[in-house]
Amino acid sequence: MSRTVISTDKAPAAIGTYSQAIKVGDTVYLSGQIPLDPASMELVEGFEAQAVQVFENLKAVAEAAGGSLADIVKLNIFLTDLSNFATVNEVMSRYFQSPYPARAAIGVAALPKGSQVEMDAVLVLA
Repeated sequence: MSRTVISTDKAPAAIGTYSQAIKVGDTVYLSGQIPLDPASMELVEGFEAQAVQVFENLKAVAEAAGGSLADIVKLNIFLTDLSNFATVNEVMSRYFQSPYPARAAIGVAALPKGSQVEMDAVLVLA
């Protein structure tokens, strides 16, 4: 089965050996997004702003693939401080409506560039 690279300048450029997303059939695998502003490639400040930026970055890549956040079936959230769990839930509620995607929230020691949050996702295009 062929793979299609998904790329958009509305999300941060890849900072390593990966693509923003790969589409295989109707499934799109979105790489992890950290809260980089795509224009400046700098981290935004504050946890809530970082969570918002990550969702905006995921949204941009999902749209470049021909979908939307509503097409996400699996979301992984990585947090350097699990005390931010309630905030990430509140921010997520601005971007998703029921039925929500399957999800994991995982505490990690560190993330690239000192980010406090990173998310990756799988979406299925209908």
